[in-house]
Amino acid sequence: MEPIATSTYEISRVDSPPDSAVPGDHHYKMKDLCEKAGVSRQLVHFYIQQGLLPEGKKTGKNMAYYSEKHLERLLLVRRLQHEQFLPLKAIAALLEERDEAFSPAQQKHMREVRAAMPETLAGSKGPRETVNGFAYADKVGLPREDLKELVDVGLIAAVSGENGSKDALFIAKDDVWRLELYAELRRSGFTSERGFSMRDVAMFDETMEALVMREARLIAMRAGELSPGDLADLLTRAMPVIGSLLARLHSEKAKHLLASL
Repeated sequence: MEPIATSTYEISRVDSPPDSAVPGDHHYKMKDLCEKAGVSRQLVHFYIQQGLLPEGKKTGKNMAYYSEKHLERLLLVRRLQHEQFLPLKAIAALLEERDEAFSPAQQKHMREVRAAMPETLAGSKGPRETVNGFAYADKVGLPREDLKELVDVGLIAAVSGENGSKDALFIAKDDVWRLELYAELRRSGFTSERGFSMRDVAMFDETMEALVMREARLIAMRAGELSPGDLADLLTRAMPVIGSLLARLHSEKAKHLLASL
């Protein structure tokens, strides 16, 4: 793995390039951007191709300049990928929806809300501990090929072991519940022999992602009416109730459908 750049965004600006064609606040050449973030130019180009990072302002065929917003986004993507273990597909969707749902001022407000919430609901504020995903999959009875497929479709994030070891695939420790439930789902009959694959599980993740973003837009409309402390208290009390409500609603909707057949 490449070294993880610090997530602190107190970044000093380099001297503006002499080229008067450089627009606005785009002060960094690719070399400067890579040095500040501690990443390679190949990774920056990859993030741009994946829609995780906007392109720079071009001043020539092979020259572009980047702003501090590019640097902040680059550091954020690296933190979400390597500290929070989010798949790139999930990061892209999350950032796109977040930017649409929350203004910069609202994002700042919600960061204060998150800081006031317990870690069990708001998520870890630092790097997540990892475990060997293959070893844990073996333990719970999930085929390794299923785990690889889950990684391929972006349902779980993982990094390879040292020197690309085929016996190690590290996942976040607090993601092991996924492997436990996927293994249980397999044992219930959700098997490849019956035409099901782990890719089919993606619809649940996509549905929940869409629901969470609808919730985010609702919160965005209400965020300014409550202090960070009050909103943190509301979410802390309401989120477990909403989780129970969703489980019951799913069961009820399924029963209603079956009764209509």
